[in-house]
Amino acid sequence: MGTILKVFSPFPGHNSCNFFHSSSSNPFPKAHNEFSTTSSASYRIRISNKLTNFLDLKPESGSKPKTIDLDLPWCDSNQDHNINHPSLHFDVVIIGAGPAGLRLAEQVSSHGVKVCCIDPSPLSMWPYNYAVWADEFESLNLQHCLDRTWLTASIYLDENKARHLDRPYARVCRKKLKTELMQRCISNGVKFHKAKVSRIDHHEYFESNVLCDDGKQLRASLVVDASGLSTPFVEYDKPRSSHGFQIAHGILAEVDSHPFDLDKMVFMDWRDSHLRNEPELRFNNIRTPTFLYAMPFDSNLIFLEETSLVCRPALPYMEVKQRMAARLKHLGIGVKRILEDEKCFTLIGGPLPRIPQSVMAIGGSSGEIQPATGFMLAKTMALAPVVAGAIVECLGSTTKIRGKVLYGKVWNSLWPLNRRCEREAYSFGMETLIRLDLDGIRRMFDTFFDLDSHYYYGFLSSRLTLEELTSFAKDVFCRASAPTKFDIITKCPPLVIRMIGNIALENIKN
Repeated sequence: MGTILKVFSPFPGHNSCNFFHSSSSNPFPKAHNEFSTTSSASYRIRISNKLTNFLDLKPESGSKPKTIDLDLPWCDSNQDHNINHPSLHFDVVIIGAGPAGLRLAEQVSSHGVKVCCIDPSPLSMWPYNYAVWADEFESLNLQHCLDRTWLTASIYLDENKARHLDRPYARVCRKKLKTELMQRCISNGVKFHKAKVSRIDHHEYFESNVLCDDGKQLRASLVVDASGLSTPFVEYDKPRSSHGFQIAHGILAEVDSHPFDLDKMVFMDWRDSHLRNEPELRFNNIRTPTFLYAMPFDSNLIFLEETSLVCRPALPYMEVKQRMAARLKHLGIGVKRILEDEKCFTLIGGPLPRIPQSVMAIGGSSGEIQPATGFMLAKTMALAPVVAGAIVECLGSTTKIRGKVLYGKVWNSLWPLNRRCEREAYSFGMETLIRLDLDGIRRMFDTFFDLDSHYYYGFLSSRLTLEELTSFAKDVFCRASAPTKFDIITKCPPLVIRMIGNIALENIKN
């Protein structure tokens, strides 16, 4: 969902959910044509000559990422093999120049803490599209980094029912955001090193050596991993077998036309009429549903993404693309050119890293992805100043606090007890969604968006307290239809027991 869908901040005070049912004037985008029966044995979708088969199109952006034009202050290259040289000593070394890494670097360095950011390609543009509720970036004073805003976000539950959230939704301009964060880092004296970290050695005298693949070694009081989900440097006490998978295929495309209102983005489209002549794909979609996420920029330019919100085991990526091909044909969307594409395979939920440990983490490597939605960006941008405050408290004074005390303070600034317990509740939401089929998902979201906006915005934003989450769950059950109540009663009791047990263990450990 807009990669990895998005993350949230304070929500408006007004009720922003309006909905309607089918009537004589159907408000849904219409399919332009129907497609004939095709062979589903091979899972192959045949696109008519009139509509381009986007499965065969290659993105024009190519495999080489674009770069931003900035003159970065590099780490001293004349001291490659002299680990004791002061120019290679830092208070904090951050691995990764993604949104999380750069946000933390600029926040920490603004207090005079000496920071180095290591990335194999620090000037390369980020590969994914990010989007947020517009008020989230306004609260962070980053609204100038938004490049397109839609007044309404639409949810299509089935052919006859939709809901419309009157809360502006915006795409983040990756170039503006990265340039903004980079320029703040440069102004604050952050150094950069173009390399990949190959090893981290921790020493008893409260410092860590960071060995890069170019042979350079840096020394730091704290190493922060912001390199994403695949990091080898963050350790876990529990096996990571309980996570869910979010799978998505997205394209920024030039199209002949599309049926969507330019003032509305499509947050979720759960309709499945596009699979009526693909019985095997439709059967699989009933068991493990996917939805369309769409951001129309003009009548011929649109971002489209087919997404499996959360599943276990992972849905085959090619099947996600094939469902998308069928959907676009059904909607009459002929793809002329693919300007960009993105392939998303994200682990969500599962255990948190061991807290504390010698390497700090932020972003995807820290367990920050919301288990029930996959949202992360705005939440991480908002949490970085909190983590930076704990780092500055320890390393920003003449008498530095290092070692286990530093690690404990920093990790607990990101994951205090209340947030760990709240995450267990969101993980319960993820596990519930995994167990629902298409009809169950539709009914659940119908109930979800029928709640007071404080609850559904708060849930999407990961901003509900444990007490509020308890009230939220009660309200969901009270408002749910009889089939949804049956789903909850038959599928959720073991999940509730596990959640309560995990929350009790967190309190005992604390």
